[in-house]
Amino acid sequence: MPPLDEYAVNPQQIESGVVALKKRQRNLMLLGITSSTVFIASVVALFLQHDFVYSFFGISTELKQLHMPISVDANLAELGQHTDYFTNLLSWFGWLILKLFFSFVGAFFVIHFLKKIRFFYTRFQSFILKFVGWLVAFIVLWSGLTFLQYDLNDGSNNAYSEAIQYDKNIQQSELTQYLQQTNLDDPVKAYLLAQAALLHKPVDKDAAIPQVLALVKAEKTDPHFIEYGFKPEQLWTMQHQLYGKTLTPMAQSVSKQVSQAEQMSGLVNIFIIAMLILSAIVSLILFFLSQSLKGRVLRVEQRINP
Repeated sequence: MPPLDEYAVNPQQIESGVVALKKRQRNLMLLGITSSTVFIASVVALFLQHDFVYSFFGISTELKQLHMPISVDANLAELGQHTDYFTNLLSWFGWLILKLFFSFVGAFFVIHFLKKIRFFYTRFQSFILKFVGWLVAFIVLWSGLTFLQYDLNDGSNNAYSEAIQYDKNIQQSELTQYLQQTNLDDPVKAYLLAQAALLHKPVDKDAAIPQVLALVKAEKTDPHFIEYGFKPEQLWTMQHQLYGKTLTPMAQSVSKQVSQAEQMSGLVNIFIIAMLILSAIVSLILFFLSQSLKGRVLRVEQRINP
């Protein structure tokens, strides 16, 4: 009969097994955090995808930037925003994903390092205090990245923002005052003022409607209308934002782009919903497995160190 020592468990083997379990639990937790980030990004993308897809085709359901036609002078041309809708939205969406991921994951690292300080270690034994600490860290990291984002974009938007800014009446804007001193044709002035009114926060529809109607009339009666360099996508956006339909042939010329954008938007919406459901299921499974391993490690440690 073999000696009983052959059946004894080596304490070192138990400790190495506990270390391996802790490593697996940590890896599962990191994967769960990653899949949760994908879930949050999918929720955000579900609400943004319509504008994102439209911008890919160079159109937008609401006016978001000032377009300067080729018929304006050099001083006004400098105020135009040279980046397109898609580039602007892509940049904004990229910053959103960066802030979500960095703040979400970074908050866990902040809590991890704070727990090495005895003052925080004793307080973070409480789940509620730990969650409050994580939330504060998330907000601080998000605010820091948001400040950086707007600080980087502030310089390029200053001149444009000041030109179209006004309080209650569009006649107060620098753009209107400048246009009054120029010899630009009336349709060009109407095109610029309509954009300024729709870019105002909040949207100034009362000021925009007369200018858009003037453009509609000019397209029907002015033989030089096409020579002004108006952007068909911009005309489509202005008309749809105010009336929900196309009023002129030039705006109607982008109907193929709109149709393609609608079809792609539907497909992207289905894909995002699938990603949302999948990431939610994967996150729940990973967190459940992580907590199961954590409980197993605690039970083993309690038996080793009763």
